[in-house]
Formats: sequence, C-alpha cells, structure tokens
Amino acid sequence: MSVEEDTANHGRLLATVRGPQDVKRMSAEQLDILAAEIRDFLIAKVSRTGGHIGPNLGVVELTLALHRVFDSPRDRLLFDTGHQGYVHKIVTGRQAGFDRLRQRGGLSGYPNQAESEHDLIENSHASTALSYADGLAKAYALRGESRAVVAVVGDGALTGGMCWEALNNIATAGNPLVIVVNDNGRSYSPTIGGLADHLSSLRLNPGYEKVLDTVKEALGSTPLVGRPMYEVLHAVKKGIKDAVAPQAMFEDLGIKYVGPVDGHDIAAVESALRAAKQFGGPVIVHAVTRKGYGYRPAEEDEADCLHGPGGAFDVETGQLVAAPSVKWTHVFADELVAVADERPDVVGITAAMAEPTGIAKLARKYPERVYDVGIAEQHAATSAAGLALGGLHPVVAVYATFLNRAFDQVLLDVAMHKLPVTFVLDRAGITGPDGPSHYGIWDMSVFGVVPGLRIAAPRDAATLREELREAVGVDDGPTVVRFPTGSVAADLPALRRVGPVDVLAEAARTDVLLVAVGAFGHLGMEVAARVAEQGYGVTVVDPRWVRPVPAELVELAARHRLVVTVEDGVRVGGVGDALAQAMRDADVRVPLRDLGVPADWHPHGTRAQILADLGLTAQDVARDVTGWISGLDGGSVEPVRLTADDTAAKN
Repeated sequence: MSVEEDTANHGRLLATVRGPQDVKRMSAEQLDILAAEIRDFLIAKVSRTGGHIGPNLGVVELTLALHRVFDSPRDRLLFDTGHQGYVHKIVTGRQAGFDRLRQRGGLSGYPNQAESEHDLIENSHASTALSYADGLAKAYALRGESRAVVAVVGDGALTGGMCWEALNNIATAGNPLVIVVNDNGRSYSPTIGGLADHLSSLRLNPGYEKVLDTVKEALGSTPLVGRPMYEVLHAVKKGIKDAVAPQAMFEDLGIKYVGPVDGHDIAAVESALRAAKQFGGPVIVHAVTRKGYGYRPAEEDEADCLHGPGGAFDVETGQLVAAPSVKWTHVFADELVAVADERPDVVGITAAMAEPTGIAKLARKYPERVYDVGIAEQHAATSAAGLALGGLHPVVAVYATFLNRAFDQVLLDVAMHKLPVTFVLDRAGITGPDGPSHYGIWDMSVFGVVPGLRIAAPRDAATLREELREAVGVDDGPTVVRFPTGSVAADLPALRRVGPVDVLAEAARTDVLLVAVGAFGHLGMEVAARVAEQGYGVTVVDPRWVRPVPAELVELAARHRLVVTVEDGVRVGGVGDALAQAMRDADVRVPLRDLGVPADWHPHGTRAQILADLGLTAQDVARDVTGWISGLDGGSVEPVRLTADDTAAKN
C-alpha cells in the first residue's frame, strides 16, 4: 500500500464508532485495526493538549473488550482514578472533544457525568472505585435490578487500604460484581509494596507466557453457562497457582479469580470477562498490560511511561515542547537534597508520587532514606509519626489534595504527639487542567484547625528554600509547606521583616494592609500600584507562616484603615478567617475583607483562566480594594461581587 493510500485509510474504522454498539459489531480483525487507530488518535491528540497518555495506551484492548461484553450505560463501568478513561470516552462517542481535552470548556481528563450518561463517578483519587462498586451492586440487588457492575482498578490502586476494605465487604455481600485488575506494574511510578512484588512474580515467571495461552484456550473452549462453567475456570486457575505463583490472597477473601490474561489480547480479555459476567458473584479478572503500550517513547520512559505530560509533547521523542523553566517542584527537590546532605536525620516519604513531587531526587542520592509507601496517605502520615518517634525528621511529600485523606492521622497520630514531621504539599491552590478533585484548595482550611500545626506558604524560590529549612528545624510539632504547580516567578525581595512577616511594599499613607498569601505576592504588588493610582496607600505583606496567625500581622493590621487578604485556598476557614478571628481576639476593630476561592467545585482550565473566573486577578482585586476603601471615606462604592461563599452565608 502506498503512503497516500495508507493515509487515506487511516482512522476509517474509528470514524464509524459512535457508541459501544459499533464496537460490538466488529470482527476480530477489525478490532485489531481499531485498536491501532485508537492509539494513533490518542498520540496525535494528547501530544497537542497534554494528558495521561501512558495509562490510556495500556488499556485500549481492555476497554474495547469491556464495551463488547457489557452494555453501558445500563451496566456500570467504573474506572478507578479515571485517568485511564480516554478510550472509554472515544468508544462512547466523544472523539470530537479531544481537540480540547483538559482545556477550558472541553473534555475533562477524567470521567464526567455532564459529558455522558456512560460516566458515573468523577472523583480522580485512587482506590475508591471498589467501594463505589460495592454500594452499587448492593443497591441493584436490593432494588431487584439485573445490572452488571464492573470496576477497573490498577495494581497501583491496590496498594491503597481502601481497596482492601472494599474487597472484604464485596466478598461478604457476595453480589455479582466484576473487578478488573489492570496490572501494569506501575501507578504514577513503579508500583511498590508486598502486593506489587506478588504480582510482579507472576509477570516475571518463565512460565507466564505459556499460562496466558493456556487460559486463553481454556476460556475460548468453555461453554459460558453459570457455575458449572466456572468450576472449569476455577480448576484452570488452580493450575495457574501451582505453576506460576500463589494467588490465594484473592481466593482467601472469598472472591473468585480469573487470570492472568494478556490485557492486549482482545479475544482473551473478552472471554475472561464473559466468564466473569456469567458467574453470579464477585470475580476478579487479572489482566496484565503494559503502560504506554505501542508508543516507543512511553515504553522507554522507565520513570513513569509518559504517565501524564503536563503540556504538548513531541510525538517522535515524547519530550515536552515548552521551553524548560524552573518549577516549584524542582526548587523543593534541590533544596531537600541540600538539607539532607547536612542532616542525616532527614528522611523522605511519598505515596506513589516520587517523581511528580520531586522526592525521587532524594531517593536517587539516598535510597535508604526514602520510603514510597504506595497509594496510602494515611499510612504515610502515621509511619512518619513512627519515624519521628524514632529520632528522625520525616518530610512527607504529596499533592495537597491527597493529604486530605490523612486528616485524622495528622491530627491525632502526629500533632497530638507534637511530633516533628514536615508535610510538603505540591500542587496547592488552583492547579488547572486536572479539575476539581485535583485542586489543592482545602488544605489551609482543613489543617488549619490542627493544634500546634504550622503552615508556611512561600511566595517564590528563595522563600521556598528558606521556609523548608525553617520547617525541618521545628522539633516540637508538625509543619506544612505548601506551593502551587508550574513555573516559579522571579524572586520578590522584602523591604523588611517584622517578626516572621515580610513587608513587600509600603506607602506614605496607611490606608490598606494587603495580605498576599504565598504565590500571590506578585499579584499583591500589582494591586498596590493600581490602587495607588487612585490616591490610596497600600502596604503589601507576605505572612510567610500563615498558621498560627503571627501576632506581628495583627499589629500591622491595627495600623491600617482596611485589611484585605487574598489567597488561593477556600475562604471558609482560610487565612482571612483566621486573621479576622485573631483581630477580634486582640480587639483590633479594623474592617477586613477576604478574597479567595469559593468552597465549590470549579471546572478544569488553566490556572490563569480559573483565577480570572474567580475574580482573583490584579485588575479585579484592585477594583474591589479601591471600592472598599473609598466606601470608608463615604465615596461611591464599586459593586462588590457575591461569591458562592457569600451567598451561602446570607442564606
């Protein structure tokens, strides 16, 4: 075939797919062609928008088989974490949306109810799908509805304790439920832990390929009818156990097991799924896949198989197109290594996020001093408490949104014992394309109530390095250092320091004290300049350590006519709330207005777009501040927007 003919034919089958029924009608040969076309489509589209390319290339055949065996949306397909749902979106008629994947107004990078009736759960935090599935299966059984429930869960998610809580309950209930373990040996990075070693022993066994063929043949020749059929499968599985590796961990829970099957063999996966569907109880189908399958740069990316490039990348190399820049994560990683060089008691912990959080750099230099606990934030926090009890200073690096899962452990296991543990929260605030469940907007409110916990919000690279060192210098309680995603702006030097508070700008008039939290320091400076044009003086300060509220910040507030706080966390329980309470306690009767993120679910888009939507731009803030301070003079007051939080407070 000529190049011209090949180009003309490219994507022809994919263009005919408008829904799952179109996939059901295809022959085996057509399905193989379709799988190749889907991979080409994903690489072409995601290379322009960024997104989770590696996980989706690994589940093409698996997803096609799921939609051939089950009848979505009547049958419910649940994808744990959801970042491997792109193929599901393609099959369910959303191809046209991929030009704007993860962009404002475009397709979400995760399942989304607003997009399709085929999507049910939207939460992108790992290890939750089995609990959703358990509840759904129970509900359908109680209502007398004959609807299949299928949960696709990665081997990485199985390192999370919530999965095992769900499995225990699923086995006890005994309802029909199919659990597909997508075993690629990786989550965000190489999967770790005892379970990972157990599954890895299966993949690496010399008899593994033979076993895959045996299972495929057995499933293909077995009548798919009820329990008698399954006993044959059960016997095949027993043979696998003896020949390859012990699989008793699932069977001991009371859940039947089918596999391992080659996750890139559509016929094999389809046969296993049909067998599981007919059984009538909980079944695990173990599918072995390769993350990034079919795309050389992803397969050769040993660190994370091109898990989720944050922007456009070159198709030939897999490298990001954007020019390299200094990232917040890089600054943290470099400084942590420098601190560890000086302090042998400093150790690192992460929850399956070594590369994304930068702690992998410490692991490469001091592998014996870094612990990746898997997707287990609760365990990470309490294990850190144990390390601290043992005389070490642990630095726990996670995304801000994920530490919410460990609130009880931070509160009681760490803080109540006054243990020196530093939690470094990457991706704090509005993070952009990954949407609401990835926004790190809750941490200052959630953890602000923890007694003895200190929270730092650096504004630039210099203060990140400084505040990290200050945090690991604390020996009588836990600390948090939070920072956003993306590139770090130029360092913003302070004019002077009052206690822990940096004064960034001052004017002859003391009309407004503008408290700019963290990376909003630069915004604060621009706001001050704009307000000065209206004849008002603005003092811009960065509190650096926002919890507990510094007494010096309250004293500064008392010297001004108006206090305005601006932060990238939720307003309820945020820095503004905390400062207002501290001012009341000190009988400082200066009006305070707080600007921040409404406690709501905000759509995906770039950080700049979402902040603009929320009125957190220099122009918007300057207009608000000018209106408020002129109102104190009795002048005309600019209309003040009511946010979702304001509306809720009035109702």
